[in-house]
Amino acid sequence: MSNDDKPFGGMDLNALFGQAMQQAQSMKGRMESMQDKVKDLEVEGTAGGGIVQVTATGAGKIRKIRIDPVAVDSRDVEMLEDLIVAAVNDALRRSSELVKKEMGDVTGGMDMGGLGDLLGKLGG
Repeated sequence: MSNDDKPFGGMDLNALFGQAMQQAQSMKGRMESMQDKVKDLEVEGTAGGGIVQVTATGAGKIRKIRIDPVAVDSRDVEMLEDLIVAAVNDALRRSSELVKKEMGDVTGGMDMGGLGDLLGKLGG
C-alpha cells in the first residue's frame, strides 16, 4: 500500500496525537510553574502623579494602598476616592499585563486568545 492509499498522506495519527498530548502536558506544567511564579510578583499602579499608589500581585490581589497625606482633604473626599479607584485599576491592569507577558514566555509567543486571561484568573 502506498502513501497515496492511506488517509492523511500516510501520517501516523496515533503518533501525532501522542506527540500533541505530550506537548500539552509539558505546556500545562510550564503554565502551572508560571502561575506559581507570578502570583507573588508585585506591580504598582499609581494615580494623581503618585499621590495614590496601589500594589497588586500577579494573581490580581491588592496587597497595599499608600496615600500621600497631601491628598487627604475632608472637603474633597470624592477626589481621593477617584484617585484610589484609578490607582487600583492601574495596578490590576499592570497585573494582567504581567500575566500575559509571562504566559507569552511560556507559550513561546503563541496567541492563546482568551485562554491566557482565563488561566490568569484560575491562578488567583
